[in-house]
Amino acid sequence: MHTGTHNALTLHPAPEDTGILFRRVDLGDEATVPVECEYVSRTDRSTVLKNGAVEVGTVEHLLAALRGLEIDNAYIDIDGPEVPIADGSSRVFVELIDDAGLVEQEKERRILTVSKPVWVRSGSRLAVALPYDGLKVSFTFTNDHKHPVLGDLFAEFDVTPESFREQIAPARTIGWLSEVESLKAKGLTLGATMEMAVVLSKDDILTPMRFPDEPVRHKILDVIGDLSVLGHMHAHIVALRSGHALNAQLARQVLSEYSSLR
Repeated sequence: MHTGTHNALTLHPAPEDTGILFRRVDLGDEATVPVECEYVSRTDRSTVLKNGAVEVGTVEHLLAALRGLEIDNAYIDIDGPEVPIADGSSRVFVELIDDAGLVEQEKERRILTVSKPVWVRSGSRLAVALPYDGLKVSFTFTNDHKHPVLGDLFAEFDVTPESFREQIAPARTIGWLSEVESLKAKGLTLGATMEMAVVLSKDDILTPMRFPDEPVRHKILDVIGDLSVLGHMHAHIVALRSGHALNAQLARQVLSEYSSLR
């Protein structure tokens, strides 16, 4: 979507304790990027992971699918700098993973359990991780653009493979027509099309929505993908106006508290 390149991606099984690992097959056998908090390098309109000179962008929708389906170990082979955008949601990734099937591994899953509140704030944006037995995300999307049709939106989901597959994965990213030229001037959205987003004009929604509250569901999808850099975390995430940058900040804050989390 952002680089305008054509990239192929393949998921492979990985041994226990591998975690999720990107492999840039176009750059050689050693060109890898682990899906871990320390490798988040940029968060402008998408999440980018970088390990030295090796970079993979727009990772959040694929990572959301992996976390949503509770996949702990996988190799992700990609032959370019950006994960394919598909239809702007996680649905395609979920369908391909479901077709391939999953294997339960013998070693017990390692879970990062939040045992006390952790929060970050940036102006009017807020993200909080609260203790919870599982993963739950509550998100408030505010109509800061004063769009006459969209309005304020709220959604909340207990994230399980079933709820993710049916209620979250199909939700597409949001695109504002008014921002297209300025984003392209920054080297972003170079491969964007009307088919890969809920497209909003100044006074209308140009793309038929899959859910009445599709934009806020996609925000929840992004939270799940962005926080997957912490592995399999149990927490209730409460977010107001949060985006990739604040999601990454919350991940770093949770990680900084890790020694006190049990």
